[in-house]
Amino acid sequence: MEEGSQNSEQLFEDDGNELEMEGNDIDIDSNGLDIEGNCLDIESNGLQDDCDGMLEIDDNHESNGDDATAVSIENGISQGKNYPPPVVGMEFESYDDAYNYYNCYAKELGFAIRVKSSWTKRNSKEKRGAVLCCNCEGFKTIKEANSRRKETRTGCLAMIRLRLVESNRWRVDEVKLEHNHLFDHERAQNCKSHKKMDAVAKRKVETTVDVEVRTIKLYRTSTADPVGYGNLNSLEGEISETVDRSKRLKLNKGDSQIIYDFFSRIQLTSPNFVYLIDLNDEGCLRNVFWIDSRSRAAYGYFGDVVAVDTTCLSNKYEIPLVAFVGVNHHGQSILLGCGLLADDTFESYVWLFRAWLTCMSGRSPQTIITDHCRAMQSAISEVFPRAHHRLHLSHVMQSLFENLGELQESDVFQMILNRTVYETVKVDEFEMGWDDMIRRFGLADHAWLCTLYEERERWAPVYQKDTYFAGMCTFENGEFRSSFFDGFVHKQTSLKEFFGKYELLVQEERKTEAINDLESRDSSPLLKTRCFYELQLSKLYTNEIFRRFQDEVVMMPCFSITQVHANGPVITYMIKEHEAEGDRSNIKNFEVMHDKAGTEIRCICSCFNFNGYLCRHCLCVLHYNGVEEIPFQYILSRWRKDFKRLYIPELGSNNIDISNPVQWFDHLHRRAMQVVEEGMISQDHYTVAWQAFKESLNKVRLVADKH
Repeated sequence: MEEGSQNSEQLFEDDGNELEMEGNDIDIDSNGLDIEGNCLDIESNGLQDDCDGMLEIDDNHESNGDDATAVSIENGISQGKNYPPPVVGMEFESYDDAYNYYNCYAKELGFAIRVKSSWTKRNSKEKRGAVLCCNCEGFKTIKEANSRRKETRTGCLAMIRLRLVESNRWRVDEVKLEHNHLFDHERAQNCKSHKKMDAVAKRKVETTVDVEVRTIKLYRTSTADPVGYGNLNSLEGEISETVDRSKRLKLNKGDSQIIYDFFSRIQLTSPNFVYLIDLNDEGCLRNVFWIDSRSRAAYGYFGDVVAVDTTCLSNKYEIPLVAFVGVNHHGQSILLGCGLLADDTFESYVWLFRAWLTCMSGRSPQTIITDHCRAMQSAISEVFPRAHHRLHLSHVMQSLFENLGELQESDVFQMILNRTVYETVKVDEFEMGWDDMIRRFGLADHAWLCTLYEERERWAPVYQKDTYFAGMCTFENGEFRSSFFDGFVHKQTSLKEFFGKYELLVQEERKTEAINDLESRDSSPLLKTRCFYELQLSKLYTNEIFRRFQDEVVMMPCFSITQVHANGPVITYMIKEHEAEGDRSNIKNFEVMHDKAGTEIRCICSCFNFNGYLCRHCLCVLHYNGVEEIPFQYILSRWRKDFKRLYIPELGSNNIDISNPVQWFDHLHRRAMQVVEEGMISQDHYTVAWQAFKESLNKVRLVADKH
């Protein structure tokens, strides 16, 4: 093992920012989602009969007949006999096992491997990750170019990336199977990595995969119908009796062609549009995911909080739609990807979440908001272990009333429940109020309500004070802003109707955002007070977010401010305010902690975490202490109207090997795509981009003429 590792010339090279940082739950480098040219590439003909380039999800890595290890026989993509090709998600008990597996796989095919790079935990020698590559990777350095040794490197990109995960197993995070050279078994046998193989490496290394974990792998078959029901020889709508109907997407006649036509049409106008499909063992379509480049880019700005809308799936709509929804700088719902699922099982959700996360370069959101679903909850724990998983409060309240029979008609019960859920500011207040409600209405033996109470930390606002929601949930009345297709998709909406409305709806959303951008930039909102905080944010925030903040400013006049505790520079104040204007009897108390040294402030109402701006209680304390402007850390860039947002795919690293032509192409292609994306904004943008391309081409040709 050590011999194999020492063969690397760049053992601890920082290869394109792939050094793993502590605290990141998923290590995917800036080039980790190269949609063009890697195993996630789904070409526009991806739904054709040949099925080349399809993605399949298997529940295990065991060989199943002739197609179990066959990935593709074209373009130099390798096939193994005894050792299946590596796939993302493979896990090994140790680094040695992973290295030996890849070494054995390489030897069988006829190429050698080496350790391109590896990295360790800070202040420790413990290995945390590594990249194993084909021995033909890269090219000679300038010093080596003058040697008499024959050039054997070809710039091959075949590799696997390994990472140590929380289970203390080594997981394959990235795979590139394609070689740009022929295999030479004789030469490979004499390479160091194979000559030094010990007895352990000679045995077949089995990968260990939990039964609940499903991994993406390329799938190729000449008979499977990827978007139909059985195979291409059967009529659409017919299915073999051996195929489990519950494990395939429920499509009507003609739906497969509708899906194919939609994906093909979108890719013609949006080259960076991505779709992933999941086939079952019989080659039938099981799950689908798609996302365009605009949504992927928008996630970079607004990916802190994401809601997963499963209304259509859970309510058995005609189309089993799942939508990823975020909130932009105008508080407007934006689409961050869509999927169609065969069922609402753990396996389907894991596939969908992993597909979505891969398209987002492995960057998990801070907060994920979903419906109450055990399978989805388990899937989120598996795929997003560090994200805050919360439940839609409005959906919880709706379900609560639906499960309480006659009590849902009781005005007294509704008043007590709403007061307990929405108006309590401390945990003990909530729990006392809940206990009183249970006793008063005799609900102690209500099993569903007891289960809901056990989950209270995921939905009750009083437990959410350290969770950031970006205004997606308004805890004053339970209103929720996550529905993107509300009013457009109904229970009987067909797939044809949906895809017909989809593009119009997405275009309308982006048109609305553009109009709001223009209005926020060119207009000055009307001020309602003389407060300098109001004036400050009127110049920075978009109109809608400023309006919400302005409501807090208007309510600033408080009953009284009292200092109740001091600990050095940290002072606690008690703010007393009336619950209703003109009502002097009902007074609510709010504690506000202010750190003068660190200019930090926090209110027990947690308005900043819930909505993304400071509450009236914090503003009162700042004003009381003579602070003239809101501290910069409480002015979020996600709400600013002067922040330039370019909705283009992530460019990745600028660090390239100037001696590597493969990296030249990759870097130039990414830069060119940036111009293409911006050139599609308008006709004027197109004209400028086209002129720039022509001028650049002429300059490049002049260089060629000189040589």
